[in-house]
Amino acid sequence: MIKVGLVGYGKAGKAVASVLAQDERFELCWIARRSNKPTATEIPVTRLDKATFSDWLASHPVDAVVDFSDSEAVLEYGEAIRRNGLMLVSAISSYSPETLAYIRELGREIRVMSSPNITLGINFLMLAARLLRSIAPFADVGIVEQHFRDKSEVSGTAKRIAKTLEVDEEEITSLRLGGIIGHHEVIFGFPHQTVRMIHDSIRREAFGTGAAFALSLLATRPAGYYSYEELLLDMMRQELQRDGEQQPVDA
Repeated sequence: MIKVGLVGYGKAGKAVASVLAQDERFELCWIARRSNKPTATEIPVTRLDKATFSDWLASHPVDAVVDFSDSEAVLEYGEAIRRNGLMLVSAISSYSPETLAYIRELGREIRVMSSPNITLGINFLMLAARLLRSIAPFADVGIVEQHFRDKSEVSGTAKRIAKTLEVDEEEITSLRLGGIIGHHEVIFGFPHQTVRMIHDSIRREAFGTGAAFALSLLATRPAGYYSYEELLLDMMRQELQRDGEQQPVDA
């Protein structure tokens, strides 16, 4: 069983906590947050503070930290998890270049996985879209993203898809409707046919199952900095190799 500490307890963090607490592979040991507001949970809660976090870890040891807080939180706990050799799964949507460089540097000594969208489905979509793009570079490509009405900026996930597929960000179509949690669609236009790849986040618990999947894969890897796609790709290679080994050999 992997002992986990969760940083961040907003809407996404609460959903992630619910998933991890119910998964028999993990023990959710504590929650760290910046706010001092009362938290309706039986799980121990601490205030995220660089000056006291090392002492908290010493009295509440874990194997991994999952971050669903904000882009600056890692600067509060980063050195403590480095000294303790903990795994880090970060689901922050956007880091400054300096902070991202720091996280990559942590990967020299500990296992780190960082992804702006940690749902399993969207990362599989990006991997599949990248493969189809390489097979058919002549196809037209469109990207559509839909989110809740109050989300003002263009989806960071859509921007990442565009970068991966070498599509100009200005070509992304954005729609803001009601309470949509997240919809991403990649459309490939071929002569005489169309391929659509769609991912919908129905509930925020999808972030929790994605974090759990990332933790389970990261636990099998050596120290390093990984993207979600890299972990998935390694898993797919292993599955393909296993299938190849199981194929009957002609006499």
